[in-house]
Amino acid sequence: MSKDFYTQFILPYAGIIIKICRAYTDNEEDFQDYYQEVCLQLWKSRDNFKGESKWSTWVYRISLNVSLSLLRKDKKISKKSVALLAIEEEQKPASNPFQEESLKLLYQAIKKLSEVDRAIILLYLEEKSYQEIAEIMGLSPTNIGVKINRIKKKLKTLLYGKVY
Repeated sequence: MSKDFYTQFILPYAGIIIKICRAYTDNEEDFQDYYQEVCLQLWKSRDNFKGESKWSTWVYRISLNVSLSLLRKDKKISKKSVALLAIEEEQKPASNPFQEESLKLLYQAIKKLSEVDRAIILLYLEEKSYQEIAEIMGLSPTNIGVKINRIKKKLKTLLYGKVY
Protein backbone atom coordinates (compact mmCIF):
# COMPACT_ATOMS: atom_id res chain seq x y z
CA MET A 1 0.00 0.00 0.00
CA SER A 2 1.43 3.33 -0.96
CA LYS A 3 1.75 6.16 1.52
CA ASP A 4 -0.21 8.41 -0.86
CA PHE A 5 -3.16 6.00 -0.93
CA TYR A 6 -3.16 5.74 2.86
CA THR A 7 -2.93 9.51 3.30
CA GLN A 8 -5.55 10.34 0.70
CA PHE A 9 -8.09 7.51 0.96
CA ILE A 10 -7.78 5.99 4.44
CA LEU A 11 -6.68 8.63 6.94
CA PRO A 12 -9.57 11.04 6.21
CA TYR A 13 -11.98 8.14 6.84
CA ALA A 14 -10.15 6.58 9.79
CA GLY A 15 -12.96 7.64 12.14
CA ILE A 16 -15.43 5.49 10.22
CA ILE A 17 -13.10 2.50 10.24
CA ILE A 18 -12.28 2.92 13.94
CA LYS A 19 -15.93 3.11 15.04
CA ILE A 20 -16.94 0.05 13.08
CA CYS A 21 -13.92 -1.98 14.17
CA ARG A 22 -14.46 -0.96 17.82
CA ALA A 23 -18.09 -2.07 17.66
CA TYR A 24 -17.10 -5.57 16.55
CA THR A 25 -14.07 -6.16 18.79
CA ASP A 26 -13.56 -6.58 22.51
CA ASN A 27 -9.86 -5.89 22.90
CA GLU A 28 -7.08 -3.77 21.45
CA GLU A 29 -5.33 -6.65 19.68
CA ASP A 30 -8.48 -7.66 17.78
CA PHE A 31 -9.21 -4.00 17.02
CA GLN A 32 -5.75 -3.57 15.47
CA ASP A 33 -6.22 -6.74 13.39
CA TYR A 34 -9.63 -5.60 12.13
CA TYR A 35 -8.35 -2.09 11.36
CA GLN A 36 -5.37 -3.42 9.40
CA GLU A 37 -7.54 -5.88 7.50
CA VAL A 38 -10.02 -3.13 6.55
CA CYS A 39 -7.17 -0.94 5.28
CA LEU A 40 -5.74 -3.83 3.30
CA GLN A 41 -9.11 -4.66 1.76
CA LEU A 42 -9.71 -1.01 0.86
CA TRP A 43 -6.39 -0.97 -0.93
CA LYS A 44 -7.04 -4.30 -2.68
CA SER A 45 -10.53 -3.25 -3.78
CA ARG A 46 -9.66 0.28 -4.89
CA ASP A 47 -9.93 -0.68 -8.56
CA ASN A 48 -13.46 -2.04 -7.97
CA PHE A 49 -14.68 1.37 -6.78
CA LYS A 50 -16.70 2.71 -9.69
CA GLY A 51 -17.57 6.11 -8.21
CA GLU A 52 -21.32 5.34 -8.27
CA SER A 53 -21.45 6.23 -4.58
CA LYS A 54 -19.31 8.34 -2.28
CA TRP A 55 -15.93 7.00 -1.17
CA SER A 56 -17.19 7.16 2.44
CA THR A 57 -20.03 4.78 1.51
CA TRP A 58 -17.43 2.41 0.04
CA VAL A 59 -15.36 2.67 3.23
CA TYR A 60 -18.43 1.85 5.35
CA ARG A 61 -19.34 -1.11 3.16
CA ILE A 62 -15.81 -2.56 3.16
CA SER A 63 -15.38 -1.92 6.90
CA LEU A 64 -18.65 -3.65 7.72
CA ASN A 65 -18.03 -6.60 5.42
CA VAL A 66 -14.52 -7.16 6.75
CA SER A 67 -15.61 -6.79 10.38
CA LEU A 68 -18.54 -9.16 9.94
CA SER A 69 -16.35 -11.71 8.15
CA LEU A 70 -13.69 -11.58 10.84
CA LEU A 71 -16.33 -11.71 13.58
CA ARG A 72 -17.83 -14.86 12.10
CA LYS A 73 -14.36 -16.35 11.84
CA ASP A 74 -13.51 -15.45 15.45
CA LYS A 75 -16.97 -16.15 16.89
CA LYS A 76 -15.50 -17.58 20.07
CA ILE A 77 -14.92 -14.84 22.64
CA SER A 78 -12.62 -16.11 25.34
CA LYS A 79 -13.02 -15.18 28.97
CA LYS A 80 -9.39 -14.09 28.90
CA SER A 81 -10.03 -11.42 26.24
CA VAL A 82 -13.02 -10.09 28.17
CA ALA A 83 -10.88 -9.88 31.32
CA LEU A 84 -8.12 -8.06 29.40
CA LEU A 85 -10.65 -5.57 28.07
CA ALA A 86 -11.86 -4.86 31.60
CA ILE A 87 -8.27 -4.29 32.77
CA GLU A 88 -7.54 -1.97 29.80
CA GLU A 89 -10.71 0.04 30.51
CA GLU A 90 -9.76 0.45 34.18
CA GLN A 91 -6.31 1.76 33.24
CA LYS A 92 -7.62 4.49 30.91
CA PRO A 93 -7.90 7.92 32.53
CA ALA A 94 -11.42 9.32 32.21
CA SER A 95 -11.74 12.92 31.09
CA ASN A 96 -15.45 13.04 31.89
CA PRO A 97 -16.39 9.95 33.93
CA PHE A 98 -20.16 10.33 33.48
CA GLN A 99 -19.93 10.74 29.71
CA GLU A 100 -17.37 7.92 29.42
CA GLU A 101 -19.59 5.59 31.48
CA SER A 102 -22.68 6.43 29.41
CA LEU A 103 -20.79 5.80 26.19
CA LYS A 104 -19.40 2.55 27.56
CA LEU A 105 -22.90 1.37 28.50
CA LEU A 106 -24.23 2.32 25.07
CA TYR A 107 -21.48 0.35 23.30
CA GLN A 108 -22.08 -2.64 25.59
CA ALA A 109 -25.75 -2.56 24.64
CA ILE A 110 -24.91 -2.17 20.94
CA LYS A 111 -22.63 -5.22 21.14
CA LYS A 112 -25.63 -7.28 22.29
CA LEU A 113 -27.49 -6.54 19.06
CA SER A 114 -27.35 -8.79 16.01
CA GLU A 115 -24.55 -8.11 13.53
CA VAL A 116 -26.86 -6.39 11.04
CA ASP A 117 -28.65 -4.30 13.69
CA ARG A 118 -25.28 -3.26 15.08
CA ALA A 119 -24.16 -2.07 11.65
CA ILE A 120 -27.38 -0.13 11.06
CA ILE A 121 -27.35 1.66 14.41
CA LEU A 122 -23.68 2.61 14.01
CA LEU A 123 -24.46 4.22 10.67
CA TYR A 124 -27.47 5.96 12.23
CA LEU A 125 -25.30 7.28 15.06
CA GLU A 126 -22.94 8.62 12.38
CA GLU A 127 -25.94 10.67 11.21
CA LYS A 128 -26.13 8.93 7.86
CA SER A 129 -29.42 9.37 6.02
CA TYR A 130 -31.76 6.40 5.58
CA GLN A 131 -30.84 6.48 1.89
CA GLU A 132 -27.10 6.25 2.64
CA ILE A 133 -27.63 3.47 5.17
CA ALA A 134 -29.81 1.64 2.64
CA GLU A 135 -27.06 1.88 -0.01
CA ILE A 136 -24.43 0.58 2.38
CA MET A 137 -26.58 -2.24 3.75
CA GLY A 138 -28.29 -3.20 0.50
CA LEU A 139 -31.80 -2.60 1.87
CA SER A 140 -34.59 -0.13 1.08
CA PRO A 141 -34.78 3.20 2.94
CA THR A 142 -38.24 2.23 4.26
CA ASN A 143 -36.86 -1.03 5.64
CA ILE A 144 -34.03 0.91 7.29
CA GLY A 145 -36.53 3.24 8.98
CA VAL A 146 -38.48 0.30 10.42
CA LYS A 147 -35.29 -1.43 11.56
CA ILE A 148 -33.96 1.74 13.25
CA ASN A 149 -37.16 2.15 15.26
CA ARG A 150 -36.99 -1.48 16.38
CA ILE A 151 -33.30 -1.20 17.23
CA LYS A 152 -33.94 1.93 19.33
CA LYS A 153 -36.59 0.02 21.31
CA LYS A 154 -34.16 -2.89 21.82
CA LEU A 155 -31.45 -0.52 23.03
CA LYS A 156 -33.84 1.21 25.44
CA THR A 157 -34.79 -2.19 26.84
CA LEU A 158 -31.15 -3.22 27.15
CA LEU A 159 -30.17 0.05 28.82
CA TYR A 160 -33.17 0.78 31.03
CA GLY A 161 -35.02 -2.50 31.41
CA LYS A 162 -38.63 -2.93 30.39
CA VAL A 163 -39.88 -0.10 28.16
CA TYR A 164 -43.60 0.72 28.20
